[in-house]
Amino acid sequence: MLSPYRVLDLTDERGEMAGMVLADLGADVVRVEPPGGCASRFAVPRLESGPADARGLGFAAYSRGKRSIALDPAVVADREVLLGLVAGADFVLESGAPTWLEEHGIDFEQLRRVSPRVVCVQVTAFGSDGPRSRQPASDLTLAALGGPMSLQGERDRPPLRISVPQAWRQAGAEAAVAALIGHAQVRATGEACRIDVSAQTVMTWTMLNGMTASAIQGHDFERDGSDLQLGNVRFRLVYPCRDGHVVVLPTGDTLIALLPWMLEEGAVDPDWVAREDWSTHRHRVFRGEAYRITPAELSDVLAAFFATHTKRELLERGLALGATLAPVQTVADLIEFPQLESRDFFAPLELPDGTRVRAPGAFARPARTPLRRPRPAPRLDEHRDEILRELGAGAWRGGADPGPRTGGELPLSGLRVADFSWVGVGPISGRYLADHGATVVRVESASRADALRSAGPFKDEKPGWNRSHYYGEFNTSKKSLALDLRHPDSSGVAEDLLRWADVYLESFTPGTVDRLGLGYERARELNPSIVMVSTCLMGQTGPIAAMAGYGYHAAAVAGFYELTGWPDRAPVGPWQAYTDTIAPRLLTATLLAALDHRRRTGEGQHIDVGQMEAALQLLAPELIECQVSGTCPRRIGNRSRFAAPQGVYPCAGDDQWCAIAIDSDAQWRALRAALGEPDWARDPALDAVEARLARHDELDAALADWTRTRAAAQVMETLAAAGVPAGVVQRSSDLLRDPQLAQRGFHVELDHAEMGRIPYSGRQFRIDGQPGGPRGAAPTLGGDSYEVLHDLLGLDDERIAQLLAGGAIA
Repeated sequence: MLSPYRVLDLTDERGEMAGMVLADLGADVVRVEPPGGCASRFAVPRLESGPADARGLGFAAYSRGKRSIALDPAVVADREVLLGLVAGADFVLESGAPTWLEEHGIDFEQLRRVSPRVVCVQVTAFGSDGPRSRQPASDLTLAALGGPMSLQGERDRPPLRISVPQAWRQAGAEAAVAALIGHAQVRATGEACRIDVSAQTVMTWTMLNGMTASAIQGHDFERDGSDLQLGNVRFRLVYPCRDGHVVVLPTGDTLIALLPWMLEEGAVDPDWVAREDWSTHRHRVFRGEAYRITPAELSDVLAAFFATHTKRELLERGLALGATLAPVQTVADLIEFPQLESRDFFAPLELPDGTRVRAPGAFARPARTPLRRPRPAPRLDEHRDEILRELGAGAWRGGADPGPRTGGELPLSGLRVADFSWVGVGPISGRYLADHGATVVRVESASRADALRSAGPFKDEKPGWNRSHYYGEFNTSKKSLALDLRHPDSSGVAEDLLRWADVYLESFTPGTVDRLGLGYERARELNPSIVMVSTCLMGQTGPIAAMAGYGYHAAAVAGFYELTGWPDRAPVGPWQAYTDTIAPRLLTATLLAALDHRRRTGEGQHIDVGQMEAALQLLAPELIECQVSGTCPRRIGNRSRFAAPQGVYPCAGDDQWCAIAIDSDAQWRALRAALGEPDWARDPALDAVEARLARHDELDAALADWTRTRAAAQVMETLAAAGVPAGVVQRSSDLLRDPQLAQRGFHVELDHAEMGRIPYSGRQFRIDGQPGGPRGAAPTLGGDSYEVLHDLLGLDDERIAQLLAGGAIA
């Protein structure tokens, strides 16, 4: 899809996933590295043998499909080669503050003089400016300052991160979206653009309904084990079974489907079942109405039942019954998972030491333009000769032709989107498009409203269709059409919408849109160039494609629950629907690439996005490591397997914490100096990381003694000033007054039709010259129906009145 474009990738592990995404989508990605190679070539986890410059498994995973040339900008000849490559590049990807180029005196102004229409994307911890822009950071401290740690874990222990690094991988995926929206900006303006991706705000978006909760409901959400917190209600999600754990939402269709099986096995009796009207139980719980069986009692009964079965039994019988019982899988489980086998997900990959493994394959499946199968990551400077030949032959002049200027006010102005998706992945993807200028029509109805409308936080804790900010955060800048797709008169309107649209988003269970008469073949008949995206938990095909559910089910199956928690306790999992924060980045990047392909060729297509397959890209190094060494990561609290000390330490005040992460020997020395060379840190043996890992408990206790008498902000400021990564564990109330987020204009206050003036979480990247946030508040249910029907679809008032009277618009 992106075959006309060239990308210069100058990132390290802090952004290298962006280049991988663009390479998989077809771009020619050239890794420009310092003479010794980029840092991720040597980063852990790594091979024990093979070429020294190619042992990093993160490099193997995220530099697949790229070419490599080593250059030293301090050398005149190399600098000329570098600028010659820039002149022919469409994208330049960088990481760090300052970046490698900036350290050599090459800034954006120089790049744009060389390449007047280049897109420059910079991935940094906090953004390129602001009070924290030069603060040292690590995966752990970004999870703290970004907010998700405040929501993860149990109240009697410190807040938790996911035990496998995620922050820079998430930021890299976000940078790929930013690059492609930036390319649309270049087409709109005819000028180069600079984009600034903040890893902190990327991590804030993993909080989902916790991002601005305190401003909406008057208090923060707080960590409380594996409970699903939805404003006024909560449900236990994780249950032990005979050989591990399962994730189950014990309500609605899942519960009704389980009851016959539970009766069959004697787990409940008919009198217990008859105590409740199960068909309305879920709605009464969410609305705070009376019920006879409490969620706590229900959880206890289910826990006793699940304990008698294995993960596989629960998964398979649940599928047969229509109940989603998601196994908490390990990394080892994933490599042999039948759903992935059936979809030929894993791709063969040869590592530099000759080992052959199966690496994560396509994160999306476009029907006409399949993603490239991964090629091995390059050896250092492997492609120097061919790149220099191309440069000498003039192949790197001017970059690809972006086409005529569109002149739109925003990058995606003029794009039309029919959004039939719901809950997380689809709506978040649609929000990217809407916030950047697209006209997005959100389709739902009062009879089948988005489930998030019944989930908190609610404004002032008063439930209502239009009072949920869980829904609100994912649907800014959109228009709402209340169309009941089950009504016989709705099909004509839905078809009119597909004729109008450039993009069709849907996230129903596979086969549903075909049964509604709105599948891809029908959409293509109505609109031959339409780009349709179907997203669901497991993809459109395979033995468990029919598994319905939410991102927390996908997070369990994809391994993230197993990787979040303490080794001596059951997994607690990441906050809410974690995969709903990964899949939209990869879905949106794929969709934007497909739209660019359509712009150049006129071809539309159907894209299948399995949310689990997208999420597994963020575990790629660990999946490879498990095959290479047999070491399969498990949950280890906040520690690192490779560096110490790392943890979250108590500070003065009630439930106040600061994360501290020592990633190198130099940082250990800086920590000792910042603390005044205390006796407990003076043992010369601790200069070696192996000793620090072995004595981690001892170091944690000593650090906690120092931190607990100081405010969390004081701990962070003292250590950060010394060059030690440290970060306050921030709640949503802290984020709303965070000076770094204020500098970026992250929170945007907008007037909502029912909730009044409220804050929305903004973009995770800034494009120079663009306003920094959503264009409008989330819509009320059906609040734009007349405008959509009359102004966008061209229906006359008589026809609209008939639809309203007949109940199709409701």
